Amino acid sequence: MALEHAILVSLSERAASGSELTRRFDASIGFFWTATHQQIYRVLGRMETDGWITVEAVPQVDRPTKKVYAVADAGLAELRRWMAEPTLPDPVRNSLGVKMRGASLGDRAALLDDLRRHLDEHTKRLSLYEFMQNRDFPDPGALSGSALDIYLVLRGGLLMEEFWIRWLTEYLDAHTAAPQENR
Repeated sequence: MALEHAILVSLSERAASGSELTRRFDASIGFFWTATHQQIYRVLGRMETDGWITVEAVPQVDRPTKKVYAVADAGLAELRRWMAEPTLPDPVRNSLGVKMRGASLGDRAALLDDLRRHLDEHTKRLSLYEFMQNRDFPDPGALSGSALDIYLVLRGGLLMEEFWIRWLTEYLDAHTAAPQENR
């Protein structure tokens, strides 16, 4: 997937300025596809040149004119083309898993501290996802269309965080209970 496709999906949900789009990435799409502020603006410029998006200048009081981006017909056609493409499974590339496997070759105590930090981050993210689920989707059974799609992606994020928490906890618990010479 290219950043262009993530931006097209986001702008298809709602037109936005570059800064609004960046905040949206930080708060939702960014959990699955990350991009810096600079990358987003660079890609927006390219997408405008390619005719995938339109730009409307919106005057503001006491502030510079804001550019609001929306998906153009060509962008919608590209999004539909991309959506119809088969998606290969993402390869698993996890440096933390490799470190866990080779822990006996290095400083296990430092790795365990790092795992505790990761566990804390995943626990915080799970809490955020649960908050978002409760706030935005109080009645999931009533959802359909794009609201159901967004909810199910959030559920995927919840399940992924639960996986990480279980795996890291199991690893940490096993090494806490292990005899001293195996630590």
